[in-house]
Amino acid sequence: MYKLVLSLALLMGTWAAQAQTQNALSSQEKKQGWELLFNGKDVSGWHTYGSKGVGTAWKVEGDALKLDVPTRAGNKAPNGGDIVSNVLVSGDFEFKADWKVSPLANSGIFFFVKEAEQYKNMHNTGLELQVLDDKIYEGAAENKHRAGDFFGVANARLREINPVGEWNQVHVVFRKNKLTITLNGFVVQEHDLSSADWKQRITNSPLKNAPIAQNQLTGVIGLQDWGSTVWYRNVKLRKLK
Repeated sequence: MYKLVLSLALLMGTWAAQAQTQNALSSQEKKQGWELLFNGKDVSGWHTYGSKGVGTAWKVEGDALKLDVPTRAGNKAPNGGDIVSNVLVSGDFEFKADWKVSPLANSGIFFFVKEAEQYKNMHNTGLELQVLDDKIYEGAAENKHRAGDFFGVANARLREINPVGEWNQVHVVFRKNKLTITLNGFVVQEHDLSSADWKQRITNSPLKNAPIAQNQLTGVIGLQDWGSTVWYRNVKLRKLK
């Protein structure tokens, strides 16, 4: 009995420790060169795409960065807007984040985003990994718009998304032109960005005139405001040598 009680106490202690370490780097992550893009306290490190500051709809709630949209607001929330990292990523990198959505929510994590006058919107320039409640497309034909898809570019290999209100974990690795996306422990995207297949996908996508079509694989990371409530946490980046 004593051993059982001790084991339960240790397990509860482990859970409590894990609950307290959101938006923090472990000693190993620090040694590996990871950095936090969201500190769990405020929106420092981010700004509105093509502008300054961050709209008030983006707020910290508990341990998460929340886009707070009580009533769905079309394609953009009042006082919201797409936000991008202050950190510029050039070269190989790893990225991690947790995300969850409200019912019928739509958002996305963007890579290789360029801020320039000719690109009015973030989605005109960056490669979007869909963050979504797939019930939006329930009963619809297959498309490249569901969670884990690269919007308009490539379907996820499989769909292993946690229910609305539960956290999903994404891990991105870009190394030597190979881009791999792992979602909830499953590899859902794997592409060679120098391959003919990828180039054809981009040519046939909404990004055909974006910098990525000219193999410009640098930029900032973006989080999309598409008029619905979403949460992000444990947003981390590691630049690879």
